[in-house]
Amino acid sequence: MDYIFKYTILMPLCGVFVICFLKNTRTIKIVGLINSLITLFLSIILWIYFDNLVIYPQYVIQLDWIPIANFHPKLGIDGLSLFFIVLSTTIIPICLMASLAGIKKQIKEYFICFLILEALLILVFSSFDIFLFYIFFEGVLIPMFLIIGVWGSRERKIRAGYYFFLYTLVGSVLMLLSIIWIYFKVGTTDLTILYQIKFTELEQILLWLAFFSSFAVKVPMIPFHIWLPEAHVESPTAGSLMLAGVLLKLGTYGFLRFSIPLFSMASIYFTPLIYTISLIGIIYGSLTTLRQIDLKKIIAYSSVAHMSFVTLGLFALNMQSLEGSILLMISHGLVSPALFFLVGVLYDRYHTRLLYYYSGLVHTMPLFALFFVFFTMANISLPGTSSFIGEFLSLLGVYSSNNSVAIIATLGIILGAAYALWLCNRIVFGIIKIDYIVYSNDMNKREFVLAVLLSLGTLWIGIYPNLFFSTLHTSVSYLLTNVN
Repeated sequence: MDYIFKYTILMPLCGVFVICFLKNTRTIKIVGLINSLITLFLSIILWIYFDNLVIYPQYVIQLDWIPIANFHPKLGIDGLSLFFIVLSTTIIPICLMASLAGIKKQIKEYFICFLILEALLILVFSSFDIFLFYIFFEGVLIPMFLIIGVWGSRERKIRAGYYFFLYTLVGSVLMLLSIIWIYFKVGTTDLTILYQIKFTELEQILLWLAFFSSFAVKVPMIPFHIWLPEAHVESPTAGSLMLAGVLLKLGTYGFLRFSIPLFSMASIYFTPLIYTISLIGIIYGSLTTLRQIDLKKIIAYSSVAHMSFVTLGLFALNMQSLEGSILLMISHGLVSPALFFLVGVLYDRYHTRLLYYYSGLVHTMPLFALFFVFFTMANISLPGTSSFIGEFLSLLGVYSSNNSVAIIATLGIILGAAYALWLCNRIVFGIIKIDYIVYSNDMNKREFVLAVLLSLGTLWIGIYPNLFFSTLHTSVSYLLTNVN
């Protein structure tokens, strides 16, 4: 099955190559969409043939041709990375379908950026070498910077693109220096070898802080979150889907893959710091969401609160919290993009995202209202939806580690229900503001299909999570043996 993995990586790049020679806009859209769907199909095959009982990476590709001493990086998939690859290949075709009508200029470059981004994301989540991971981790910035800066929806899009690029790039400088130091000290950057290396306590603390500076910006954690609302507001709809669906997971995946197993002593040492920042993020993100008037900013700040639940669970360092956090990441990768997509549906019709102008849409857009209520319920972790399983297990694991922290964190659930239901009530119900909102068509077939697909994914995880846990369990158990 190794060749299927190779094709999964190469397929987006082949799509880029073909699109470069195309001129017809319709053909470019069809080729880009079909290419992304084939990549999704290949990633699902990898999931079907994945052996849940194997500890070590599967479908390994050894890159021995790189002419650097003791540098033999490899790509592979384990239980921790599999679902993030599938999530990436799922969100990309949804982004492209969401863009079929909204993007009017430079279509070829737009599709090329998304396919390059897809290839880089697959490489990020399959890298088992910290230097290779860093290259792809930072490489993701370039296409995303272009998507925000070129195809953004408002005047501040270039400023938002630089916010995103500079915040994340500067945060990763210390991580690069740490990787270079590890290479000269240990003689390799191979992750499977580094798992066996015991760094001193001081080395672990310094290295953990260096990696933290990069991952915390990507999550983003308080106070490194300033770039996120700006980037979301100025991005096109598909850009917001990518940011919320996959890119925010790069930081938490970095904690899971590198910081926790490589620097386990430092991770335990800094757990109170993570707990404090996460609790502040939950409370601050929720309260800030309540006072926003821009629909995208409301969902962006709610993402800060939800990702704080993830970091809280990751550093509780037990089976329930880790598996719950991973499932919560996957759930957030479906629910948050769905909400951004629905906001995009409104923006396409009324060309404003200000909450003041919306009310009573259930009367003119009943299908839209149905999906908005459903994803609002998923966003507040209603039982039966994907977020409930992840959030419940995360809090359960945190409670077994520190019950006071878990009790404070539950306040975030109450605040989350407050801002989500308030937003839903303001948009969907009430009297139509006829001075601003006139009759408009409900969701078209393309929008309806996308909303249904995201709904099915959300329900699938919520109703049958064991399919995911059976794949995660072996890899999470192995990670905890490295910590202990």
